[in-house]
Amino acid sequence: MIILAAACLLGGMAAQAQMPDPIYDEPEYEAIRKYEEQQRLEAIEDSLNYVRAMDALERMDFVVEADQLMFKWGRTAFVNTATNFVSVHDGEATIQIAPFNAGGGPNGVGGITVTGTPSNVRVKTNKRGNTYFSMNVNGPGVSATVSMNIAKGSNRVTLTVSPNFNSNNITLMGELLPTAFSNVYKGRSL
Repeated sequence: MIILAAACLLGGMAAQAQMPDPIYDEPEYEAIRKYEEQQRLEAIEDSLNYVRAMDALERMDFVVEADQLMFKWGRTAFVNTATNFVSVHDGEATIQIAPFNAGGGPNGVGGITVTGTPSNVRVKTNKRGNTYFSMNVNGPGVSATVSMNIAKGSNRVTLTVSPNFNSNNITLMGELLPTAFSNVYKGRSL
């Protein structure tokens, strides 16, 4: 009986010792709550941006605003989203690469702008929900294949422009937006 009483007493003390004191005081708790709320709001915004991007892709009325370029041998450069983009609007595709912020160049904004007609458009979504898009663009000064990967739940994309006559591929990383939400500046086309 004494052993049973001692075991109950020690068990009660151990249970009481395991009860944690509040880990956070009120200001810390409030900061954590605000952080978690911010994370939920960002997740909702990402979902909305994804839905808009997929709708724009389906309607073939979109712009990929690039904030980073990757050149043939893996060199990268951060660039202005207003002057580096690929767009499709009203049956016309535009590819503009302007890595130089000094202006000039054939398009007047530090690079090159080409337009053409999109054809052979393919869109495929895999089991994980990632979307793959490709099209050919042909016109004066351009004959290229454009391929794009879009991760599920995001409007961030990786887009590669592969010219058909050489291997000077260029990869653009940025956001896919409906044309109405875009803010790009198109230079002179070739």
